[in-house]
Amino acid sequence: MWSLAVPWWELIVRSAVIYFALIIALRLFGKRQIGQFTIFDLVLILLVANAVQPAMTGPDNSLLGGLIIIGSLVAVDGVVGLARARIPIVNGLLEPTPTVLAEDGKWQPKAMEQQDVTLEDGEMALREHGIADIEDVQLAVLEADGSISVIPKEGSGAGRRPRRRFRLLRRV
Repeated sequence: MWSLAVPWWELIVRSAVIYFALIIALRLFGKRQIGQFTIFDLVLILLVANAVQPAMTGPDNSLLGGLIIIGSLVAVDGVVGLARARIPIVNGLLEPTPTVLAEDGKWQPKAMEQQDVTLEDGEMALREHGIADIEDVQLAVLEADGSISVIPKEGSGAGRRPRRRFRLLRRV
């Protein structure tokens, strides 16, 4: 229960490598957060978690090994959080930049395609903001957190009352 099958430092290194590999994979995955995951995303995360567990533990299945892994993952996450807050380049690498989806009443098809946002997704975001037509939009932006911010054109009469934020749910 308390004796390790591998050196303690190996568990820390294995855990850190898996942590960074998952961060990179999720960063490439797109602009969404856990609250925006579809059922397919959840299944993928559960399967990945199950698949990487042996890579972190190796031949060790001790309680102490599990505690070392938990501690190292929490520590690495804390260091990454501090680095994001204090080192702009780290934040730039880990946090996606906002993408303009519509400007001056016109959709930006290349940007929408690049971000895997359908016209239906964009129109739903407009309705969520109380806007009926794209011509009434000054700017629509896919934010880093996966939400779509919409700024109506002045004098359009659209978007006068505040709406809840639209979160993009991507289909797989």
